[in-house]
Amino acid sequence: MDAPLFQVENLRVAYPRREDTPPLWSVDGVSFTLNRGERLGLVGESGCGKSTLGRAAMRLLPEGTQVEGQVLFEQRSLLDFSQTELRQFRGEAVALIFQDPMTRLNPLMTIGDHCLETLQAHRPDLSSKAAKDLAIATLELVSIPPSRWSQYPHELSGGMRQRVAITLALLLHPKLIVADEPTTSLDVTVSAQILQELTRLCEQRNMALLLISHDLALVGEYCDRIAVMQAGKLVEVGSTAAVFRQPQHPYTQSLLEAALHLHHTAKHPQTQPLTAGQQKAIAPLLRVENLQRHYTLEQNFLAQIFSQTPNRTIRAVDDINLELYPGETLGLVGESGCGKSTLSRTILQLVPPTAGRVEFLGQDLTQLPRQAMQQQRRQMQMVFQDPHACLNPMMTVGESIADPLLIHKLATPTTAKAEVLTMLERVGLAPSEEYYHRYPRELSGGQQQRVALARALITRPQLVICDEPVSMLDASIQTQVLELMTDLKQAFQLTYLFITHDLRVARFFCDRIAVMQAGKIVELGTTEEIFTHPRHPYTQTLLKAAPLLARVQAS
Repeated sequence: MDAPLFQVENLRVAYPRREDTPPLWSVDGVSFTLNRGERLGLVGESGCGKSTLGRAAMRLLPEGTQVEGQVLFEQRSLLDFSQTELRQFRGEAVALIFQDPMTRLNPLMTIGDHCLETLQAHRPDLSSKAAKDLAIATLELVSIPPSRWSQYPHELSGGMRQRVAITLALLLHPKLIVADEPTTSLDVTVSAQILQELTRLCEQRNMALLLISHDLALVGEYCDRIAVMQAGKLVEVGSTAAVFRQPQHPYTQSLLEAALHLHHTAKHPQTQPLTAGQQKAIAPLLRVENLQRHYTLEQNFLAQIFSQTPNRTIRAVDDINLELYPGETLGLVGESGCGKSTLSRTILQLVPPTAGRVEFLGQDLTQLPRQAMQQQRRQMQMVFQDPHACLNPMMTVGESIADPLLIHKLATPTTAKAEVLTMLERVGLAPSEEYYHRYPRELSGGQQQRVALARALITRPQLVICDEPVSMLDASIQTQVLELMTDLKQAFQLTYLFITHDLRVARFFCDRIAVMQAGKIVELGTTEEIFTHPRHPYTQTLLKAAPLLARVQAS
């Protein structure tokens, strides 16, 4: 039998700490093997050590990290590689796809430059034309058209940036891909396309895949084996089918139970859509009329002189009409790049509309002067996908939550602290005095999202726009946060505009759903109608692409 491609033996990893403190093992005694062409899914809650294990596979741990045990690639110890060998190893032998693509992309380089730089560093034998042809072909594998070649990362949606990161990993035909939450920010159709392509490449090139994910259905659909990690240890390893049908460890059982709760619960029992009669009887909280937001991709100076091609216009939001009623949760779903996030930012007037009206509490926000708009924003708050990115790392949790109160002059520093402590209790962060003095880096992803919710609710808004608020969380934490958001909706009489690419979450949480494609809303109805009788072909495609635990368990 051939030797394993990748082998981990009794690995222990502890990040640097003060010299007088004992090591805290993020990875503790982990052993597993990965063969050529095999796909292994690594699952577990945030903070369990999954990503640390992935970075250990490429020697990307911070200086001073304590490492014990063995990490072998083709029977050679990675711990003995020189820096020159490591540079060649990373990319050519093993490629890493990060969860956050902006950690991989240089904001000053175009997408094309990123591809060419990677090829020039590892394949200097390629001509400029051959390198560009290979790069464009690889971009097209992940549904990035050649027209995006000259764009910069900030001009792409989060999903598009992740596709670029996946392209860079595939460019050099590595023997092993370590994919750390590679499709977290992608919609179901693109996620399915990319994982199907990765699966095909694994078979075609005899390439191994270590897929790190909190999405059990995703892992179940695309991996041969599954390894379950808890508190730095592997608690269960086996074939995907066996683990899903008969999980042996209590922790694995709890993960599956939490995921099945989202999959099988058609709708949260506390959410009830308004009837047509109720909608007519009350005024909408938010009304969007013929809203447009267009972007022009301008050519550079020389291209404008010599090219006959006009500047290209992207219709990110293209004539949207929408009503949102007090107390309801409206889900906005669609592929990455379809305009969901742009629509939310246009509603909040963070970007000005090209045309149309945004009426909130009877006022047209597009006509408000700046100061009046700032006052109105206390009634309209936003919760983002990545809480760590929107929390100031230099401010304590208490300072971050109190900040909106002080900005809007709603409290003094003394009364603000009292309100913050009360809010921390409401979002489940107790003892509140302890969490008040912590920094974001000292919290898990789920705890950080609870802080983000507290910060959004501290001004007592009427409308909360949630942009992928649970997509970066594992199934059990997703359920906790969604349950919390439902309770807060009742307690604070909130109205949610809930943006997500996860159809299971939308079904569980939302009263109505609007399906968005290429800047337009192509279908709008109650959650039950959308999921049981989808009318538009695009909605049908989205539903078919979503991975299902039931399908995995039945296979």
